[in-house]
Amino acid sequence: MPTTPVIELRGVSRRYDSASDGPPALQDASLTVRAGEAVAILGPSGSGKSTLLNLIAGLDRPDAGTVTVDGVRVSGLGEAAAARFRRAKIGMVFQFFHLLDDLTVTDNVTLPAQLAGMARGTAHRRAAELLEALGIDRHARAHPGRLSGGERQRVAVARALMNRPPLLLADEPTGALDSASGNDVSALLRELHADGQTVVLVTHDEALAQACTTRTIHLADGRIAADTTNSLAEAAR
Repeated sequence: MPTTPVIELRGVSRRYDSASDGPPALQDASLTVRAGEAVAILGPSGSGKSTLLNLIAGLDRPDAGTVTVDGVRVSGLGEAAAARFRRAKIGMVFQFFHLLDDLTVTDNVTLPAQLAGMARGTAHRRAAELLEALGIDRHARAHPGRLSGGERQRVAVARALMNRPPLLLADEPTGALDSASGNDVSALLRELHADGQTVVLVTHDEALAQACTTRTIHLADGRIAADTTNSLAEAAR
């Protein structure tokens, strides 16, 4: 039986400069990502990857078409409602971590739960579980500046998973890491997918897409140029 769609884009377009004669940042994009899939959005700089990510996350609105995430039409939400929706439904991991250096690792991880109104004790228990599962529980009381790049990215992943979101968005999560740390994060994304987490990875690195996702959406000049199955999916058959 087909799984439930987590992301549905229908005829989505976005142009940032209405006076420009150039092509839109995203043009007539239609896409479905189902629960439990690990999907890479691949393309060079300027291909529309960041635009697509921002539209899925409700950080931007399309000029045409609809964006639905976990059954909610995020393209129709106001700014405050979109922020509440992100806290509840979307975990986001960024290239440069965006951790708060004056907070401990535990406090960074529990921040989304605090914003969502979770009780402090419950949040700390959840954070402890995540840090242990990700192999960084020994750093719970440390500050991010004392951690390696790979460890900081694991903290960022723990923070993104804090509220048990149905969707994890990862924007160039290995782009600021050395090769060893990048391989660790790639392995972590594979583990999350194996555990049933829906993952959308935005990258320009085809090797990363092949290593940790089962499907790649190729963007070129703001259009979806191809939708292909990756070697990870083929190996699982």
